[in-house]
Order: sequence, then structure tokens, then C-alpha cells
Amino acid sequence: MPILTAITWLPLVGAVVIVLLPRAQASLARVVALTAAGGSLALSWGLLATFDRSSSEPQFTERATWIPELGMTYSLGVDGLSYPLVLLTTVLTVIALIASLKVERSPKAYFAWMMLLEFAILGVFVARDWFLFYVFWELALIPMFFLIGIWGGLKKERATLTFFMYTLGGSIFMLLGIFAIYLAADPRTFDMTALEAASGGWTRSFQLLPFLAFFIGFAVKIPVFPLHGWLPLAHVQAPTPVSIMLSGVLLKLGAYGILRVADTLPLGLQAVLPLLFVLALVNILYGAFLAFRQTDLKAIVAFSSISHMGFVLLGIAALNVTGVSGAVFMMLAHGIITGGLFLLVGIIYERTNTMELGQLSGLAGQVPRYAGVTVLALLASMGLPGLAQFVGEFQTLIGAFERWGLYVLFASLGILVTATFTLRVIAAMFTGDVDERRGSLRDLDARELTAAVPLAVLTVVLGVFPSLALGLTDATVRAMTALNG
Repeated sequence: MPILTAITWLPLVGAVVIVLLPRAQASLARVVALTAAGGSLALSWGLLATFDRSSSEPQFTERATWIPELGMTYSLGVDGLSYPLVLLTTVLTVIALIASLKVERSPKAYFAWMMLLEFAILGVFVARDWFLFYVFWELALIPMFFLIGIWGGLKKERATLTFFMYTLGGSIFMLLGIFAIYLAADPRTFDMTALEAASGGWTRSFQLLPFLAFFIGFAVKIPVFPLHGWLPLAHVQAPTPVSIMLSGVLLKLGAYGILRVADTLPLGLQAVLPLLFVLALVNILYGAFLAFRQTDLKAIVAFSSISHMGFVLLGIAALNVTGVSGAVFMMLAHGIITGGLFLLVGIIYERTNTMELGQLSGLAGQVPRYAGVTVLALLASMGLPGLAQFVGEFQTLIGAFERWGLYVLFASLGILVTATFTLRVIAAMFTGDVDERRGSLRDLDARELTAAVPLAVLTVVLGVFPSLALGLTDATVRAMTALNG
């Protein structure tokens, strides 16, 4: 059975079925979307039993001729870098759909776009052909454009235009990088495995420019300063479920792309490591200080994501087993924790119609279940030991210290700033007097608990037992760092 094809294309089948639903049965769109996404979730997690943790080679591979005259193939596979991100994507999609159950405006269109978004993201992670990778990468722009542009906030038009211009501009550079390695290969091919073998004869000077082209395209998605301008606006204007997908999965596409192209252009990566290290520190500090200045909850989480993704870049810049393992783990932890935070921010906004810290005091006494889950997510985002993000941050810092020495201390300042604004948010929301103008609030209901609790459990489980994730990535990370060493 072509299992990766089934996992990837099932959401697209769901989107087609939703589009074909009669208008009078538009409410069935929710059922179809959850069924399709749930199918991908079950199939992807079912592979855990047969995934070979000791192998660094692509697994569950599928290959078919696509356009042989141009060396294009329909080639799929997963390894220790991509498979954990497939698991993350399927989980967060189901969470985002549960959070979307109350969407009343054009539900057919909304859920069809959500399914198309999952299809495109999964395609990026499983593609083993660079042209196929690019097709899925570009396809992900379209549903995100409409999801923010139709169901977003008051400044949704500006947010969608900014998002589209930044990401499309970055994609042009990535396409140039793909063409460069395609033309350098003999015979010409887009197949990742074949290009990795061919790259052994490519010089450092040749690999540098294609790698920089790839990096610009990927840096927009991470996002890396100064290509981050689209992120805060897109996050603030996006509906809550779309923010979950944007922060939880889309930001990971860029970091994954850097790690993926490192196998093809290892000398190019090595040449720019000092640049990556500096940009990582800038991201960590800049994102933390900007988050510190915000009073809007969604803006705080959005800017903190810039800082947290800086740790991912820091681990990649270390280019050793500890650092890269930490970067991959950080991607998983950030996706789970920040996705949960956006979910919880959206829930409190539904009840209060505000995200301003100054108007949200005294929540602990009114909504204790909400307070407990939110405090857990905030402490995890701060990097509290025993919770998932601490493991990723610790590994990236140790790995970076092994390569860059005491310069890594600059990153610790970002950690201190993050701890400061996180504790400020907890104090502002859950202590103090209740605003009498707000009235009584309803605590988390069954639907909301169904979405929030699994993310809270994963946050604790991965913090206590990080080997559950590290065991999936270790063989691939060791092979990648050995190649680039």
C-alpha cells in the first residue's frame, strides 16, 4: 500500500468531497474535514510501529515517473527529519479543525481550504524530489491567502498582501537554487537522493550561491530577521485555527528546508554558518524584546515565535549532533506549545472580545480550567525545566556552545527577557481583581478541552520523556552532521 500517498492525499480527497457537497448540507463539511484529517492522523501515527529508528535512509519510499524528459519524479519518503514533522502536522490539523467547529461563515469553503493546506504541508515534508517539493511549497500559499483574507480580522487585506509578497518573493530565490543544482547534475534530475550523490563533485564556491538562494526562500518562512515583517500582522489578523497552523507548522517549513538542502549542498551550509549564528542571535533577542513591548496577547505570542525559531536556527548553526537534534526537537515543542497558546488566546477572545492584558485580570478565579492549561502553556513557552521546550532550548545552547563558545551567552539574555514577559502575562491575566464590567465567564467546555488537553499532555510527556522524539531523529541527525562535519 502506498502509505505516504494515502496520508498526503487523503486531505485533498476530503477537500474535493467538501466542494461537491450540496449547499443545503454545508454543515457536513465539518464531518468530512475531521474524517479526512483523522484518517491522515491515524495512518501517520500508525507508522510508528514500523519506522526504523536506527536507519538514516528514507523510509516508506514511493517512486513513479512524472516528467522523465525533465528528470521530474513523483518521489516520496520520510526520515528522522521529516517523519516527526508529519506527525506534528496531522495532530495540529485535527486540533485546528476542532477549534473551527463554530465557524459559520461559508463553512464549505473554509474547511476545503483547511484540507488543501494540510495536503500541501504534508507534501512538503514527504517529497523526495525538489521540483515536487517546490510545487507543494507554492501550493501552501494559496489556502493560507484565502483563509486569512476571508476569515481574518479588520486588517486582513493588508495581512494577506504582505504574507503573499514576502513568501512569493522568497520562493523565487528558492526556485533559482533548485534550477542551479538541476543544471549542475549529470544526468539532470530533481531527485534528492541522486543530487546528494552528485554533490560530492561540486566545489564549495559553486555550492555557496545556490545555498544562499535556498536560504532566502526558507528564511522568509522561519522567519529570519529582517525577512520577518509578514509574521506579526498575519498572526494577529488570522482566525485562531489558522494561527495554530501558521505558528505550529508553517514556520517549520523553512527550518526543515534548510536541513533538507544541507544534504545536497553541505559545503554551502558550512560556508554560511557564521552568518546563521549571528542571525540566530538577532532573532532570539529581537523577537524577545519586541514581545516584551506588546500588550496584545496574540502579538506577544507572535513575536515570541520569532525568538523561539531563533533557537532552531541556532541549533542548525551549531551543525553538530546536539545542536541539530535540539533544533528538530525545538520545532516539535514550539509547534505543540505555541499552537496551544494561540488556541487558548482565541478561546478567551471569544468570551471577552479583547486580547489586551490590561482587561484580562483575575481570570484564575473565574475560569480555573482555562487558567491551569494556559499557565502550563506559558511556562512551557518560557522554557521551564520538565516541559517540552526546555529540552530543545538546552540542546541548541549546548550544541552552539560547543562550536561558538561564549558568544552563545547573548542568547541567554533572550531567555531572561522571555521569562520576564511571560511571568508578566501570567500575573496580569490570572491575579488581581476581576473587572466587574466583564461579567461572569464560562470555563473550557468539552470541545475546547478536547483540543487543548492533548497539547498539554504532549507538552509534559515530551518534557519528561524527550527520548520519545529524539529516538526518531537521532540516526538521521547523526548522518547529516557527519556529512557536514
